Amino acid sequence: MIAPVLNPAILISMPSTVHLKDAHLTSMGLAKVGNQLREEPLQTSKQLCHFDEEEAELLTICFLKSFRSLELHQFAVLEANAVYGHAKAIFENKEELLARSSEIAQHLYTESRHPNIKSGDLCVGLLENLIVNGEPTQGLCIIKSESTVPFLQIAVKDDDLCLVTQEGIYPDKIDKGCLIVNSKVDEGYLVYVFDKTGGGTQFWIRDFLGVQPSDGDDYHTRRYSEMCVAFAEKGLPDEVKGEQRVEIANRAFDYMEENREFELDDFKKTALEEPELIEQFDSFKAEYEDEHGQELDDKFEVVKDAAQKAKKRLKARLKLDTGADIRFSSGFVKQSELFLERGFDDDKHMKFVKIYFHEEN
Repeated sequence: MIAPVLNPAILISMPSTVHLKDAHLTSMGLAKVGNQLREEPLQTSKQLCHFDEEEAELLTICFLKSFRSLELHQFAVLEANAVYGHAKAIFENKEELLARSSEIAQHLYTESRHPNIKSGDLCVGLLENLIVNGEPTQGLCIIKSESTVPFLQIAVKDDDLCLVTQEGIYPDKIDKGCLIVNSKVDEGYLVYVFDKTGGGTQFWIRDFLGVQPSDGDDYHTRRYSEMCVAFAEKGLPDEVKGEQRVEIANRAFDYMEENREFELDDFKKTALEEPELIEQFDSFKAEYEDEHGQELDDKFEVVKDAAQKAKKRLKARLKLDTGADIRFSSGFVKQSELFLERGFDDDKHMKFVKIYFHEEN
């Protein structure tokens, strides 16, 4: 049972030309997927669920609620990708939904080989009227809920009213999801995924779905932006002060804001400038690419929104072990040499910071 939804509006912002506000769910295959290492069973539905108009509207809201502002992915190694093959078969013949949804559940069960993977409810739903570049198409939504939430319902029993406690799937609590849009089939479809559990084992995205981020301008803008934040936080020597780290990251974001096209050599010369800093960045970039398993392009069109979102992660902050927590504006960081002084007090054997100002606001 799916718990009621408070907000019935679906207006999903995605970094693509896919629009979901007119989409509606038509039918669905269900499964209960256990962890085979714990000898938990797999159970799949024997027939599809079909819905009337009101039910379809509610369920469409529930299923699509979590697909907001997600990074575009695509299936990799198409000829050997199980979920890609099942989705393709369903899009070619919707009568395949029941059989293929059971196969998808079996594939998930097979890949649930880590002891920390939780059992859960799996729903595989076929959607109509997703709009891609102005044209309607189908979508396949796969969600897994690993937890249920209790809710209350007033029921009639023996000609009287009573309060009944039930448990169901709450849209905000759906743990994992995948939305496959029937477009660009030969390139691995348009795929949006999320894993709210943190994806420590990577089994949902890597082992079960077998998808990878799309190699486009949005992807590279996001990756470079995130890498600049990570470089400022972890890629510089320990002796680099907090306000200097923020200033270096801000210079990187200024470059993206001021330039329509990113060119790596120009970025290093303009935003990093110092040879030692460029060398540290090159070393960190190589480690970052190795960790994420994909090299980044040296040249791409900057997607401004993606860079601005990453910049919000950057914290201009000085947190001290004595309990002081000082936050700086970006304007202060750029002029910190004029207003902030650091030193060491020989009598107290402690470091100190001194901040100059005219008056309090």
